[in-house]
Amino acid sequence: MLNVLLIESDRDNTLLENSLKGQGFKCLKILSQPNILAVIKEVAPDIVIFNLDTPPPKLLADLQTLNQQAAMPVVMFANDGNSDTINQAIKAQISAYIIDSLGHLRIGSIINVAVARFKHQQTLNNALEEARAKLEDRKQIDRAKAILMKTQNFTEDEAYHTLRKLAMDRNITLGEMAKNVIAMSELFK
Repeated sequence: MLNVLLIESDRDNTLLENSLKGQGFKCLKILSQPNILAVIKEVAPDIVIFNLDTPPPKLLADLQTLNQQAAMPVVMFANDGNSDTINQAIKAQISAYIIDSLGHLRIGSIINVAVARFKHQQTLNNALEEARAKLEDRKQIDRAKAILMKTQNFTEDEAYHTLRKLAMDRNITLGEMAKNVIAMSELFK
């Protein structure tokens, strides 16, 4: 059972809240507040659902910040189909942006799609970060090999095997060993 934080702009609208509870979600409903980030951090929901006429630009900026700090699935029901608003919602990595129709009959499937899309996006982000780290390690290894080739008259193969042996002897990664070699060479400059 997912813990849902429902943030609405209309105090009298209980349709979405009732639909969530009817489908077995644990729901906490609050009215739209100026400091949404603090509320989300305090409540720590599994998913956040907004039900608004038009999402204010500050809210979309806050959601982009949330995504960088503690990403989670976000569903937004809105009446604003403006392409600029939609683009800002995409930039904020909102998992589902539903226009015009509250979709209370489809809320379960909307949440499931939003959670699946969020998990897929997180997997892609993690793979991207891993690729960036490997590329950075590769650059450091190449730089360390160049230092060993220049200072020790090693061939490229000898420099690589030396780095690899040093890393294994110290039980650290090749990238970490390369950074150590680079740091040491900069000390002696």
